[in-house]
Amino acid sequence: MGGPLPFSAQPTSGVPIYRQLVSQISALAAGGQLVAGELLPSVRAVAEMISVNPMTVSKAYSQLEADGVVERVRGKGMRVCQTAIASLAARKEALRPVADELAARSRQLDLTLEQTLAVVKAAVREAPHSSQADRGQGGS
Repeated sequence: MGGPLPFSAQPTSGVPIYRQLVSQISALAAGGQLVAGELLPSVRAVAEMISVNPMTVSKAYSQLEADGVVERVRGKGMRVCQTAIASLAARKEALRPVADELAARSRQLDLTLEQTLAVVKAAVREAPHSSQADRGQGGS
């Protein structure tokens, strides 16, 4: 992937931090930003990076292992599994619940499709790490 991984924790989101990590790592793996065979940072490194208890990261890593996203490599840590990489269709489907929530909120705020898309485009452009999709190369 090159460079630090874009992990973050939002303690006030209402979603447990370990679930936030599981979601982020699963999405990075599904999108190919974490490649099969790549080692995840150590539990301690991630805990320091996002200022959480190492047990929180350990719980996330255990869940990712149970989900088949990563596998434990003795003496090295957690490695991304080949099966974690998802097709474009599967990645789009994974985004659907967020899109449904956005659509509902957009209707509540009485925003037009164009206004909503402008907000989404700005958010994607301002996201911390660019990807193929940001550069218009992600396909449809």
